[in-house]
Amino acid sequence: VLAVLLVPPIVNLDQQVVDLAAANRPPELAHPFGTDELGRDVLLRCVYGLRVSLGVGLIAAAASTVIGTVVGALAGALGGWADRLLMRLVDAVAAVPHLLLGIVIVAVLRPSLTAVVISIALTHWLSSARIVRSEVLSLRTRPFVDAAIVGGSGRLRIAARHYLPNVAPQVLLVTTLMVPHAIFHETALSFLGLGLPPHLASIGNMINDAYRSLLVGGWWMSLAPGLVFVAATLAVAGLGGVWRDRLNPRRRSELSW
Repeated sequence: VLAVLLVPPIVNLDQQVVDLAAANRPPELAHPFGTDELGRDVLLRCVYGLRVSLGVGLIAAAASTVIGTVVGALAGALGGWADRLLMRLVDAVAAVPHLLLGIVIVAVLRPSLTAVVISIALTHWLSSARIVRSEVLSLRTRPFVDAAIVGGSGRLRIAARHYLPNVAPQVLLVTTLMVPHAIFHETALSFLGLGLPPHLASIGNMINDAYRSLLVGGWWMSLAPGLVFVAATLAVAGLGGVWRDRLNPRRRSELSW
């Protein structure tokens, strides 16, 4: 993440520069991750590719969390037939594999950056909806909610003033843990040729290009972006796990011992 934030503005190199004289070079001092079939530095393209993948992951995770939070809050706050209808919708979407549904959405919208974000947002909101609904159902039994009802507050007002602020930490945690899934989804779509445009460097596009290069050698072209992808997703998931442990009072007391 530090490399993504600091390298492009500091180094200010064009990762699209073609140098056919330096094509297909293995890792060396001048190019630590080697070069691709067009002579472009793989390390520099990994940094720019991870920048794009992280950006897509963050935007898509935030969008899917917003959808899931709205659905879960409405289901928990309204209850009754509305709760049953919304949760059956969640079950219906969950019955379809995420990647398959994402491929269908991208195919309908045509491959682009916007289509990838929409496909991820529409296939990854289920977990946040279930978590928010369970939290809201727990909050409905709290005394301050009873006081708000006695004071004349409606269900939507209670949801906005009491439910959402109390579920905000869990929602932020779900967003953090969803980022690795979003990055994986974007990488898978780009690898299948249904993701970002080919000229835009992303981890999925780089692995897709490297897959074709494996026929003529160039093992480093797939190894480098693969390692960067694994390191980034594990790092974000690890940070989310630490945050989850700190938010859980029982787990936090165990860690203090």
